[in-house]
Amino acid sequence: MKIIAIANQKGGVGKTTTAVNLSAALAELQQPTLLIDLDPQANASSSLGNNPVPGQSIYQPLLGQSTLDSKVQASPYPNLSLVPGEIDLAGCEIEIARNADHLVRLRKVLHEYRSRAPFKYAILDCPPSLGILMTNALAAADTVLIPLQCEYFALEGLSKILSVIDQIREAGHNPGLSIEGILLTMYDARTNLSQQVAQDVRTNLADKIHVFNSIIPRTVRLSEAPSHGKPILAYDNSGIGSQSYRQLAQEFVSRQTAPVTA
Repeated sequence: MKIIAIANQKGGVGKTTTAVNLSAALAELQQPTLLIDLDPQANASSSLGNNPVPGQSIYQPLLGQSTLDSKVQASPYPNLSLVPGEIDLAGCEIEIARNADHLVRLRKVLHEYRSRAPFKYAILDCPPSLGILMTNALAAADTVLIPLQCEYFALEGLSKILSVIDQIREAGHNPGLSIEGILLTMYDARTNLSQQVAQDVRTNLADKIHVFNSIIPRTVRLSEAPSHGKPILAYDNSGIGSQSYRQLAQEFVSRQTAPVTA
């Protein structure tokens, strides 16, 4: 089971949208996938039609009070399972911080589960902050996929998450952590700004970090899907949003046999 964190400390970049819809697209490709919602707001969970129930998140496993197996739930979609989020995860940051191993709690939980997990991929939807939960996700993941919105301050936010990744490596919490790639999101082909940001990212980073060829457009359907409790593939199966995430999933899978940028 490969563990991929979908992370960016900046909110509103399409992080949860990507976690949900990449997971759904991988499942559609017959790739058994587990989506783990680490955000106390539980938006990834509600995007799959899950109504958060206290005690069903990864909160207790992080505190050593139960196993991850007991929190895994089937979703309405074949090959896709979920560990839902809940508001108690906000308090989990305080509980975990009291322990000496606070940065590797999630790593221990996932790596203990990995040997018996019936999944090929585990997708971690991280909260939009640089708190304990995100750093735990980075310490536990094999790779990081960074959604980057095609807007003015995108590169400034990118430098911060890259710096955090470097700190996690250098501190020895996850020295093998690599970057799966940068995904351009909220792309509007009608604007010069989106085109310029996309060009700048590819020009400045393509020789250092993989930038996915797949680009996620800004569409009304992608914004509407979560309110219906469905991934875009179920809400608007033939729309441009679905096509984009299918393309991303295919590109993602094809890269698994290729070296990942360190």
